[in-house]
Amino acid sequence: MTQTEILAKLIEIVRPYSQKSAAMEHVSMETDFIKDLKIDSATLVDVVLDVEDAFGITIDNSAMEKMTNVANTIAVIEDAISRK
Repeated sequence: MTQTEILAKLIEIVRPYSQKSAAMEHVSMETDFIKDLKIDSATLVDVVLDVEDAFGITIDNSAMEKMTNVANTIAVIEDAISRK
C-alpha cells in the first residue's frame, strides 16, 4: 500500500472527527490533528481504533503517542503493516 493510498484512507477515517471541515480539504503530511483539524486528544483514541480496524493492524501505546500528525500516523501505519 502506497503513502498516497494510506493518506486517502486516513482522510476518510479522520473526516467525521474533525471540527474544521474546510481544513479537511487541505490535509497534507504536515497537518496536525489537534492544532489544524481541532480533534481533541480523547477523540484521537477513536481515530486510532478506526485506523486499526480499517488497516487490519494493532497499534501499541508507544506508537499511538506518536500519532499527532499525518506524517507520523502514516509512518506508524506503514510500520504496523510491514509487521503483519
